[in-house]
Amino acid sequence: MQPAPYMKTSMIARFIFTLLFSITLLFAQNNHDFDIKSPDSVISVHIAAGSKLEWSVQHTGEQVIAPSAISLQLENGEVLGDNAKVVSSNTEKINTAFAAINYTKANVRDECNQLTMTCRNGYGIIFRAYNDAVAYRFFTKRKGEVIVKSEEANFNFTNDCKAFVPYMNDYRAGKMFNSSFEALYREINISQFAKDSLAFLPLLVDVGNNKKVVILEADLEDYPGMYLNINQTGKGFMGVFAPYPLEAEVGGWGGINYIPTKMAEYIARAKGTRNFPWRIVAISNQDRELLNNDIVQKLASPSRITDVSWIKPGQVAWDWWNDWNISHVDFKAGINTPTYKYYIDFAAANKIPYIIVDGGWSPLSDLTKVVPSLNLQEVINYGKQKGVGVILWASWHTVTQQIDTVFPSYAAMGVKGFKIDFIDRDDQKAVASTYEIAKKAAENRLLIDYHGVFKPAGLQRTYPNVVGFEGVRGMEYLKWSSEDASREVVSIPYIRMMAGPMDYTPGAMRNAAKGNFRPINSMPMSQGTRSQQLAMYVIYDAPLQMLSDNPTVYTKEQECVNFITSVPTTFDETVALDGRVGEYAALARRKGTTWYVGAMSNWDARDLALDLSFLGAGTYEAVVFKDGINADHDATDYKREVIKVSSNDTLNIQLSPGGGWAARIKKITTD
Repeated sequence: MQPAPYMKTSMIARFIFTLLFSITLLFAQNNHDFDIKSPDSVISVHIAAGSKLEWSVQHTGEQVIAPSAISLQLENGEVLGDNAKVVSSNTEKINTAFAAINYTKANVRDECNQLTMTCRNGYGIIFRAYNDAVAYRFFTKRKGEVIVKSEEANFNFTNDCKAFVPYMNDYRAGKMFNSSFEALYREINISQFAKDSLAFLPLLVDVGNNKKVVILEADLEDYPGMYLNINQTGKGFMGVFAPYPLEAEVGGWGGINYIPTKMAEYIARAKGTRNFPWRIVAISNQDRELLNNDIVQKLASPSRITDVSWIKPGQVAWDWWNDWNISHVDFKAGINTPTYKYYIDFAAANKIPYIIVDGGWSPLSDLTKVVPSLNLQEVINYGKQKGVGVILWASWHTVTQQIDTVFPSYAAMGVKGFKIDFIDRDDQKAVASTYEIAKKAAENRLLIDYHGVFKPAGLQRTYPNVVGFEGVRGMEYLKWSSEDASREVVSIPYIRMMAGPMDYTPGAMRNAAKGNFRPINSMPMSQGTRSQQLAMYVIYDAPLQMLSDNPTVYTKEQECVNFITSVPTTFDETVALDGRVGEYAALARRKGTTWYVGAMSNWDARDLALDLSFLGAGTYEAVVFKDGINADHDATDYKREVIKVSSNDTLNIQLSPGGGWAARIKKITTD
């Protein structure tokens, strides 16, 4: 029986419709474009899912990231992102807030638009567009384990832009991926990126028209940190990652690093179901916006510590920078009981909550032993009587070997925390270790200050008992290096500090003008003025903030010490006032009803106008420390004055070469 003509026509129509729908679906899955905008529509992200997965970014209509390929390459040859079959996409608005712990503000608002692309074969990508940043991360939903051979992360620019590049150097035992993460910024065009070199994050790019881009990462858990190298475009960067370490041995600086000697041909072994780290591009219209950007806090995993009441940030009297070089005492200064009692007396007299007992109190490879010259329990007990806690230095490798013994025993003795040094790696095992140590420290109610470490990338929110990170070329280098650091001190607030706390260790009372500086290990000095050192306590984010000079010197400079110790180490609000990367920075921070303002310059003298409208109603009293009239010759020259100010005022200030300005502003009347 032949079908009726209308039935034949209907069958043909259905066949054509099905064919066209299948072709359309196939085309959509293989060549699908997606777009997402920031809540204020200033930033737009375009994603093209074709043979390569590419993303690009526009800011106020200008392209800041040109099309850039991204993917995860697995050991089995599969490439997540190439020829992506997008089976679903979902866009949502995120608008929440959370209480920040030990941060530069009390609360952080997390507002963005999010696009989630789910692909065939159990993976996907999440993109977020904020008003001041964009970010993406891969995720997988698979059984068992995935082995990541490599990750493709590109950051292409439309021009050969100028960049502030922190090269990986100071290799431990000459091995790449083993370094201290401390470098001055090399200000170069991208095309001038040094061959056979890598840069660590964060890295800043000047894309023109006053716009700056900072490349960062966040939520870096159980995964290697990202380095950058110039890519094939000659106008962009590509991610590079340390291979997974299979074997390691003690060596490197002083024989206390733990350096991989055998590496795998992949970068990570990961759970089959997991989120991978966020890749971030922060964008500013004005440089000062980078001084107050919360993107890493927003993208980090929330705190895993339920009770944080015991976590007490604060300042620290520190021994190592000043080489235990106290004087006018009747005992031999050094790593011994009377020296640390002296530090405790100084700390107690100035309401400084901690001292650090730095390297040398125990054998490097055995933290269960204490050198005979030091009665550690006596020092701890003495500090407890005076209201001063003790923090102990330790090498990372030794901690990893003895953590289950050392943490409980020293916590029982009354130790408040550990300064853990010489990690000098950020491969997957090293990164995972920082989380594991933080967790076990929290179980024993111990603070952690990481030194010889990569940049913070969110761990400080996930485990807020981690109150310090180095990962910066700090003031310690002035003990032995004569390199000019005047631009660095006004660059790191815009670059390194974007990642999180930054243990630069300010507080030098011997200050040198340009041309007068000399590196002297036992009697170190700063480059720049006394007032610049004071301003660092306001500008630099460090929940565990050091007083790096020695108590003998500080007792002769009580006026400055009184200001330093009045500055909190965490705040309720931050306001970026003015600045330009590499040139100067000025910002204000509030704790309770009191404001703290700091300004710093490179070797160029300059005049700034500080708008005080952030103060709000009322009359205020400002205690001001400013460069003295002769600070360009004698950098210790400063002037303290007390003035009345209000929110209607604009203060015109002068900064000497390498200069600074700092103020504590308290409300005295309300309108």
